[in-house]
Amino acid sequence: MKKHLKKIAVLAGAAAIGLSTVACSSSSATVVNYKGGKITQDEYYEAMKDTSAGQSTLVSLIIYRTLKAQYGDKVSSKKINAEYNKYKKQYGSNFSTVLSYSGLTTKSFKQNLATNLYSVAALKDLKKPTTTQEKNWWKSYHPKTTVQHIVVAKKSTAETVIKKLKSGTSFATLAKKYSTDTATKKKAGKMAAFDSTSTDTSLSSTFKSAVWKLKEGEYTTTPVKTSSGYEVIKVLKTTEKGSYTKNKSFIDKQLYAKWAADSNTMTKIISKVLKKANVNIKDKDLKSKNLLANYLGTSSSSSSSSSSN
Repeated sequence: MKKHLKKIAVLAGAAAIGLSTVACSSSSATVVNYKGGKITQDEYYEAMKDTSAGQSTLVSLIIYRTLKAQYGDKVSSKKINAEYNKYKKQYGSNFSTVLSYSGLTTKSFKQNLATNLYSVAALKDLKKPTTTQEKNWWKSYHPKTTVQHIVVAKKSTAETVIKKLKSGTSFATLAKKYSTDTATKKKAGKMAAFDSTSTDTSLSSTFKSAVWKLKEGEYTTTPVKTSSGYEVIKVLKTTEKGSYTKNKSFIDKQLYAKWAADSNTMTKIISKVLKKANVNIKDKDLKSKNLLANYLGTSSSSSSSSSSN
């Protein structure tokens, strides 16, 4: 659960943007009192900026603020809340515990969600699919397919199943007798329909590769080795793929989903946003650390500073 929630912040960089904004002006206001002394805001700031957590927080806050400034009008608070409520519903009574375990608060988690949504808005604005990209994606796309499968532990058992299929024994009978997949064996081995965009980790690449080679009514005549064992697969139904021109919006949606999940692509998008924002880190110590180097290059802080002074 922790890992799942941490992924929410991938597009923006670090995940801790919910921490308080560090003060840029001098302040002797007291943060902590103790017998014999106190810790001021200046002292707290000086300590925080030397830590990786403090620096990570600042980078995330910069990204969040610059994205919001440029794309905040593209993402409504209603959409952010809807995304938040989706996770809240998913985890139910455990949600608060999951947030705490992930080092997040309600505020910081909503900011992470907002950052991701702003990032996607930036992606769609700054990167447009080319016709070549669209056609190449469509060429490799396989539409929704419904299959039956029988999973067994040994290759020899799978070969026996295939022989019985060839001799006329029904797939349902063989699935019930031989399959180790308890979720499908009583359903004639039938699985939920899927296409080549499926993120179901139980569908291995060898499994899908075998499926895409079959036509409706055909089954694999040699055992297919997967992480589950050895499988015999039969295609029940394949959805009509249709034409490229009629599916352009679907293709673009899939390309954007692919790019949004790619850290290299999103780093380039954030880089463009930061360059447009002309970010200038004023604190000399923080500027020397090149906090935005991953996005703007090793001399980003100094160049941004000189261009802004």
